[in-house]
Amino acid sequence: MILKNCVGLVTGASQGLGKAFAEALLKKEAKVVICDLNHAQGADTKAEFDERYGPGRTTFMACDVTSLPQMKDVFSETLQTFGRLDILCNNAGINNESSWEKTISVNLVALIQASYLALDHMRCDRGGHGGSIVNVASMSAFLPGAHCPVYTASKHGVLGFTRSLAEASRLGNYGIRINALCPSFVNTSILDTINHEEILGNFYQFKDGVKNLIKVFGVLEPSVIADSFVQLLEDDSLNGAVMKITTTKGVHFENY
Repeated sequence: MILKNCVGLVTGASQGLGKAFAEALLKKEAKVVICDLNHAQGADTKAEFDERYGPGRTTFMACDVTSLPQMKDVFSETLQTFGRLDILCNNAGINNESSWEKTISVNLVALIQASYLALDHMRCDRGGHGGSIVNVASMSAFLPGAHCPVYTASKHGVLGFTRSLAEASRLGNYGIRINALCPSFVNTSILDTINHEEILGNFYQFKDGVKNLIKVFGVLEPSVIADSFVQLLEDDSLNGAVMKITTTKGVHFENY
């Protein structure tokens, strides 16, 4: 995929990984919809991008990704603003074991919901022009996490959904590539959740274990993950791929 002049929709894009993904697209001369629940941060991010890359390249749309009506509006407004949609990055995610239903809703249900909305707009077999979906999972999708069982389960689910939908796209000639991005520990606000008992609940007692893992494996910067995100978009041979990124092995793929 040539990213120049493409239109990408990134959820959870006002900060952290989502912001890095959005900026990576802008650097490739794409246009970006910044979708986020945080109104103030989203507006600030858009203003920052306007100054850096010029006005008209981005738009900010406030949205709760768990709300189907709100997400439908985001897709409709994207088409009204830019006339097309080529890329969906399902990045929005939380870690809250005390509110585990919300964690599942944001990390998995909303991701599935947004993916299906993207299919409605992009499927070649139904009049669309194809595109690419990148679902942000985690190395937690391969390992047990005593401190975050539900977060871990949600990321396992993201991989299963991604690989299955990619196979459906291949068999059904959707013209859409669907891949998963699985970084190790990343320097974002979600990493700090391990320090909060009100978030981890009963599993707070296991926080030292994950802190030791962080010391061993290190922490990646969002810009590194953004470079890998671009690789998934630009390599047209990748569909159903599960890209892993760690400090020790760099970028590598899970072989099933």
